Amino acid sequence: MEKPAIHYEEILKLIALLEEKKLTHFELEVEGFKIGMSKNTSSAAAAEFRSAPASTAAPAAPPGSAVETPAPDQESNLHFITSPMVGTFYRAPNPTSPPFVESGEPVKKKQTMCIIEAMKLMNEIESDVEGIVKEIFVENAKPVEFGQKLFSVLKTG
Repeated sequence: MEKPAIHYEEILKLIALLEEKKLTHFELEVEGFKIGMSKNTSSAAAAEFRSAPASTAAPAAPPGSAVETPAPDQESNLHFITSPMVGTFYRAPNPTSPPFVESGEPVKKKQTMCIIEAMKLMNEIESDVEGIVKEIFVENAKPVEFGQKLFSVLKTG
């Protein structure tokens, strides 16, 4: 039995429908193929896209949230901000702007740390802790994977 194929144009139509109907979440499953989309309500034009065969679909992280990874480090106050999606990592809002954060700088909770572009949509990734940026793990304009470490933050609050 041939698996149903979904084409890029059809995905774009689904995204447009999500926007038009002002939906924040949409899932469709047809003959073992499952597709789900969630709109990031903290950013004006951001949506997260996940696609996988229904039998191997992984649980999605809440859109626009950072995923916390336990610190293997001895510092119990070291917090990792990881990528909630697959996409392209950008340190600044545009090529001529300064980066959102630098190593050694303080960061507040809900402060934008970077942007991840996925499916031509820009997703702002915010800090979920207050602290000092200890390390930036990804170079600007490089691809990132779901769960990949982006930043380490030494928690202060």
